[in-house]
Amino acid sequence: MAYRKTPAEIRRLEAAREHLVVRATEVVTEVGWAQASVTAVADAAGIAAGSVYQHFSSKSALAVEVFRRAAQREVDVLGEVLEGDGDPAGRLRRGVEVFARRALENHGLAYALLAAPAEPAVGAERLAFRRRYRALFAAVIDEGVAAGLLPDQDAEITAAALTGAVGEVLVYPLSTSAAHDTDRLVTRLTAVALRCAGAAP
Repeated sequence: MAYRKTPAEIRRLEAAREHLVVRATEVVTEVGWAQASVTAVADAAGIAAGSVYQHFSSKSALAVEVFRRAAQREVDVLGEVLEGDGDPAGRLRRGVEVFARRALENHGLAYALLAAPAEPAVGAERLAFRRRYRALFAAVIDEGVAAGLLPDQDAEITAAALTGAVGEVLVYPLSTSAAHDTDRLVTRLTAVALRCAGAAP
């Protein structure tokens, strides 16, 4: 008869896995993907390096889980704003502002999500999540066009341009410790986003 884990064992394993992902996220935030070795993560979690493989088949699998969780939080927040109350242009402005401010407030993790060198599996996840951001932007732009509040346009192309522009504008300030004027940066970025969609800044 095959051994079956008890509910208590399952809960313990799930808690240990969750603890590991949280600590791995902290390590990636501090040192980036390249330096977030299995040993570094294990040390942060207070476990032996070999124990990491009880929960993840490889460093790559752990990195993908860290990326998915962190990126999904940002997608969810952006979605709440873009699908919330107010006219489409106002929601677009607020969405870009919220995304940028969250990134600049947690620059280590944001840089890891947007641009830091990473292994191919994380790069593939990055592309998948860019498509999610693009879909959110496209939906609010389509809504604005349908309501006559934004000029007629290909919402998918505009959304792709917006997604790329927002990420590119943020990469340098996220990658450097040099001081920058957050309010000025966010104001100018939101103005660019609105002009891209054909709305008044």
